[in-house]
Amino acid sequence: MKARDMIHPTAIIEEGAQLGKNVRVGPHCYIGPHVVLGDGCELKNSVTLVGRTTVGPDCLFFTNCVIGEIPQDLKFKGGETELTIGEDNHFRESVTVHAGTELGGGVTRIGNHNRFLVGVHLAHDARIGNHVVMSNNVQIAGHVHIEDFVTMGGMAGVHHFATVGRNAMLGGLSRVITDAPPYMVSKGYDSTVRGVNVESMKRCGLSPDDIEAVSRAYKMLYAKSSNREAPFIQRLEELRSRNGHNTHVQYLCQFIERTLAVGKRGRYLESLRSDTPADSRAHFEKKPAGDS
Repeated sequence: MKARDMIHPTAIIEEGAQLGKNVRVGPHCYIGPHVVLGDGCELKNSVTLVGRTTVGPDCLFFTNCVIGEIPQDLKFKGGETELTIGEDNHFRESVTVHAGTELGGGVTRIGNHNRFLVGVHLAHDARIGNHVVMSNNVQIAGHVHIEDFVTMGGMAGVHHFATVGRNAMLGGLSRVITDAPPYMVSKGYDSTVRGVNVESMKRCGLSPDDIEAVSRAYKMLYAKSSNREAPFIQRLEELRSRNGHNTHVQYLCQFIERTLAVGKRGRYLESLRSDTPADSRAHFEKKPAGDS
């Protein structure tokens, strides 16, 4: 098939946009002048790609996706921020992804081999790892970090600056306002840890010994059979002394300790944020255009 036969005549592709080989663009799509599309990408009908958006090869965008728009952040000042997307990502119907903000590092980043189902929203400055699955209507706030191999149930919501650890699973309708530990299954209004994400670890090739070590860590830290009378930090220290030699248990402990030691409001990334109260005041004190 010739290149011109792979671009529908009703599609609008602005001058300056860069399209790789074998890119397909369906009816009524719009591609802005600063968009870069990798080889083999496909846009179904009515897809909008705008902003300084760079997309890796073999990505698939379904109907009514809006990718690369400016962020919904009152402090955004119109800078030339970016969105970068890796390879083999699928964006189902009505997914929205926003570019970064000046104060948040300027870039929203998405890794490789992710699946974003109907109605997912990824806000400004979010970082999404690899092999992540977000079910329908998952909402990711600004500055969130989702690590590799995370699975999220429908309508889960993640608070800004929260981190979801690798191989974690979030149940449907979960409300994640603090960092969600790796390898664990968290559910509910307070995103309570309820178990171990064994299936994810199996799919990732973790050995039975590794899975057993993480399972023992869960029992020591979170299970009803754990020593609940001891403070959590004491249980964490005991875990390190008894089972801390395992690489995955070490990472679990480091993840939790980082949040407890330097995190704010249960979120490690809150300790790294660069905006200040003055930034917010500057926005709200700004007079609307035309005011004297």
